[in-house]
Amino acid sequence: MKTFRFVLLLFLVLSISNTAWAQNQTVKGRVMDSKLKEPLMGVSILEIGTSNGTVTDLDGNFTLSVPKGVVLRISYVGYLVQEVPINGKTYLDIFLKEDTELLDEVVIVGYGAQKKATLSGSVTSVGGEKLAKTPVTNVSQGLAGRLPGVVAVSNTSEPGYDGATITVRGVNTFGKADPLVVVDGVPGRSLERIDPSTIETMSVLKDASAAIYGAQAANGVILITTKRGKAGKPRVGFTYNYGIAAPTVIPEMTNAVEYATLMNEIDKYAGNKGRYTVDDLRLYADGSDPWGHPDTDWFNETLKSWSPQTYANATIDGGTENVKYFVSVSAKGQDAFYRHSGSNYHQYDLKMNLDMKINKYVDTYVNVTGRMEDRKYPTRSAENIFRMLMRSKPNSPAYWPDGRPGPDIEFGDNPVVICTNQTGYERDKRYVLNGDFGVNIKVPYVEGLTLKATASLDKTFRFRKIWQKPWYLYSWDGTSMDENGQPLLVEGKKGFSDPRLTESMEDNLGVLLSGIASYSHTFAQDHDVNILAGVERITDKGDSFEAYRRYFLSAAIDQLFAGGQDEMNNTGTGYEEARLNYFGRVNYAYKSKYLAEFVWRYQGSYIFDRSNKFGFFPGISLGYVISEEDFFKKKLPFISFAKVRASWGQTGNDLIDPYQYLASYTFNDLMYLTNNGTTMNQALKEGVAPNQNVTWETATQKNIGLDLQFLNGDLAFTIDYFYNKRSDILWKRNASVPGTSGLVLPDENLGKVQNQGVDFNIDYRRSFKDFRLGINLNGVYAKNKILFWDEAPGTPEWQKSTGKPIDSGLYYEAIGIFKDQAAVDAYPHWAGARPGDIIFKDVNGDNVIDGNDRVRNDKSRTPRFTGGLNVDLGYKDFDLSFLLQGAMGGVFYQTTESGDFANFLKSFYDNRWTEENPDADFPRTYNRSNEYFINQQNTFWLHKTDYIRLKNIELGYTVPSIWSKKIGVEHLRVYINAYNLLTISPDMKDYDPENTSGSGYNYPLNKVINFGVNLTF
Repeated sequence: MKTFRFVLLLFLVLSISNTAWAQNQTVKGRVMDSKLKEPLMGVSILEIGTSNGTVTDLDGNFTLSVPKGVVLRISYVGYLVQEVPINGKTYLDIFLKEDTELLDEVVIVGYGAQKKATLSGSVTSVGGEKLAKTPVTNVSQGLAGRLPGVVAVSNTSEPGYDGATITVRGVNTFGKADPLVVVDGVPGRSLERIDPSTIETMSVLKDASAAIYGAQAANGVILITTKRGKAGKPRVGFTYNYGIAAPTVIPEMTNAVEYATLMNEIDKYAGNKGRYTVDDLRLYADGSDPWGHPDTDWFNETLKSWSPQTYANATIDGGTENVKYFVSVSAKGQDAFYRHSGSNYHQYDLKMNLDMKINKYVDTYVNVTGRMEDRKYPTRSAENIFRMLMRSKPNSPAYWPDGRPGPDIEFGDNPVVICTNQTGYERDKRYVLNGDFGVNIKVPYVEGLTLKATASLDKTFRFRKIWQKPWYLYSWDGTSMDENGQPLLVEGKKGFSDPRLTESMEDNLGVLLSGIASYSHTFAQDHDVNILAGVERITDKGDSFEAYRRYFLSAAIDQLFAGGQDEMNNTGTGYEEARLNYFGRVNYAYKSKYLAEFVWRYQGSYIFDRSNKFGFFPGISLGYVISEEDFFKKKLPFISFAKVRASWGQTGNDLIDPYQYLASYTFNDLMYLTNNGTTMNQALKEGVAPNQNVTWETATQKNIGLDLQFLNGDLAFTIDYFYNKRSDILWKRNASVPGTSGLVLPDENLGKVQNQGVDFNIDYRRSFKDFRLGINLNGVYAKNKILFWDEAPGTPEWQKSTGKPIDSGLYYEAIGIFKDQAAVDAYPHWAGARPGDIIFKDVNGDNVIDGNDRVRNDKSRTPRFTGGLNVDLGYKDFDLSFLLQGAMGGVFYQTTESGDFANFLKSFYDNRWTEENPDADFPRTYNRSNEYFINQQNTFWLHKTDYIRLKNIELGYTVPSIWSKKIGVEHLRVYINAYNLLTISPDMKDYDPENTSGSGYNYPLNKVINFGVNLTF
């Protein structure tokens, strides 16, 4: 907190002392759109030749103190710049005209920017202000529903590990499908931990336009540009958010009475007497015997109903025409849902961007990003904790009535203890430093020729410490009493018998050096040519070290020096890797009507053998702005803009383990047989079998698109059809080569996948006096199909993966539930089937239900369609925005290990088959050890993951500047927003539709209500 106060004070000093402003004359005015006569907010008002300036408020008003006789420069994105002389005036009405060229929105593309109107590739973008509206600690969770073609699935909200799984236009490969992330021109940087308040724009390359990034672009490319300073007096901004987070869904489990009832049914079906008597059920129900007959809600005992999260940010930007700066510092924190736990995540960010114009030919820039991440966790993973929660039985106590923790559930674990620091702790600290330095040179006497040199450095350091110590639980045999007549609890040491300490460190350094030449010229007024060529060298290296100790002098000393020598272990490793890239782009436009683009990359990678080390990846796209034709203007005057696009290209994917062309060996402790018995020694062990032919995975991408605008650009529509064929997919031949071969198989270029679909975007923006309206509807439908897969010999056609989606499962087809014995006798069934069991379809018609009746499903976890509806409303000083986001077409296998091992879902108890309820939705009660229900995966337990969410909603109020300026504030806005506030999923009642575990073994997603304030001075 002291650090943050110091930074705030420093910003205030900078903003006050930056320069002394002349006080000769005060000029007021209002800036409006010349056509709509609507006020423009955020227009830059700058005294030419100085850094003295301001921006307009929500009503377009401004006030500026200037010397007499000066000229003001009025600029705003999408409008022509005006230079307005004061000439002794004290009030100015300024009307800005739209710049038809600037209005063609500039979009960030690979190694540059292009006007959207003349863009021939498929690129989508979103402004940083949209991302900042979502109250999440990880920016990746704010992408869902905002970018057409981009699918962001939130897997968990565990603090520090809450990154979403992002794909572009669905899944195209068997392995890693992550898109390449490029931040301020540097590929390979992380998306997740970027402070959203520093993002200016985010663009996504979805088709052949990504070929300029070559072998890392097969899964798409996400380009992020951070904010930069603008000329004018210092602008200081502060934002503070306080949020309350709660799980979106907590599964409702059976209580003690219901659980006991189900266990009695299991005993009955097994021909045994029920283990719980009528008196047991009564005591569980009335709560009169908490020692012998407890009724425990394990989720309530282990988890808090809500946890806090905070975010604070301070920025300052400004400068002159020659020097501009942007500085941002922020701090965010998030607590876990665990009770009595210190589990949390904290992040601290510093961002500085500096632009300097040396002379009319040379300008430079410096970017610096620093980040510290601090994670604190229990020694048990979230998966283990929630596994224990699902396994904890309601008739077992979390705590005894005297406050001591109850017995272990399994392997010494009790959820209410293992989520706390009683078992020790895990500390994960990471430090990131990114630095960029660039020089741009406009070559004298050669108009349009620019040279650019860039050097970037990425330094990361990670320190991880795991301190594990024994903990104590208490059990009671149900009869023993102490001298006071109280139950006699027996203390048991759990976990390790003595403390253990593991410390590890990772130190990594990445360096990028690049040189780019670009040339832009218009020939004969109609022929626009842009040429870019560059070379790039990327190197990465790192070292890691790990140490392990036990037998500590004292459990109070959690340092390596205090550990014993016995069983101590130290290990370490290092790596070096490099890539060399040549790339280029040529754009041609005739009268901004006929468009063509060619991109390419010749890339060398350390991953492959010399003969396959380099690959060439081309891409070409064509565009036709048909609305520029006279016949089109006459026939379809209501369409203000129309463009058709087509592209073809090849990109690559090398996301595999390196050096697979070499025979590899690992050091292992191996047992040797000697004359004196056996002995252990380190020895070399053969690793993966080498494959010198391994090469790039190639993605051939085709795209056809249409862009339309109506109502003078207020309504825009874009639709794209895409067809991607992935060949030479790197995969192991695990099916056709038997495991008995003993080989550790290498990756081979053997897989083929087809993926095709449609994405679209509809955007409407309009202002009506005091009312503002913006609507955006976007979505993507993508369906993949395996064209070739390594199938096991003799696999029936209906079980083959070939022709089915990636990650489709092999299941028995459930076609109902046996209502009675007559139904069992009338249809082929699994040996031992009885009334209440699931009916499996006899697929091959042999009147026998066995493994040959399993069928490869035609759906997978990946949804076929995802989309979002974004609505922005404004009335005077109030604003309201919301995002509805949804998905459909995916399925998820959901079962629990219920019975002797674990609790049951309440939904199962309420809807199970019994003799009294033969038409039930669920089968009879089963035990986890019952092979019929657990080992025979079937479609009955496949749940549709279709859902629609109120992903984000925000209500804000901007205090009129006439009031805020009385307290020295240029802009003051207060708001309340929420994330994942409401979810509707008809077939997913017990789990969130985006959860990753069908048995509930994952940290839940959260919903957040957040309160915030934003000030600008």
